[in-house]
Amino acid sequence: MNKYIKMFLYGLIVWMVPFIVSFAFVDQQGNFTIDETFFKSIMVVTGAFIGVILAVRYFRDVDTDYLNEGIVLGLIWLVINLALDLSMVYGGFFQMSVTQYFTDIGMRYLSMPIYTIGMGYVLMQREN
Repeated sequence: MNKYIKMFLYGLIVWMVPFIVSFAFVDQQGNFTIDETFFKSIMVVTGAFIGVILAVRYFRDVDTDYLNEGIVLGLIWLVINLALDLSMVYGGFFQMSVTQYFTDIGMRYLSMPIYTIGMGYVLMQREN
């Protein structure tokens, strides 16, 4: 499979799994069924867990340019996740402004390039 297709598909999965998991904690009116802070923690941990699993899986097929691959992978995932979330904000699914979105949720996606770049860096160091 083309590496960019794989990056894109994994980016969709990284977004989709926490989104699907979130339905277990929100009622039909959009209210949390658990404490909101606990909900956000569950989402961060779920996203990080899936992201690391998929990043490890992605890097299994990488033989060179580990750092560059980590940068590209993390940025593609960041853009995909922000785009999908912002489409939900603009579509009215998330009842918040764009500013509120970035302060409540959007900044958390910066963890994606942090761990993919970190993985790429470590792999690059092992090669030298």
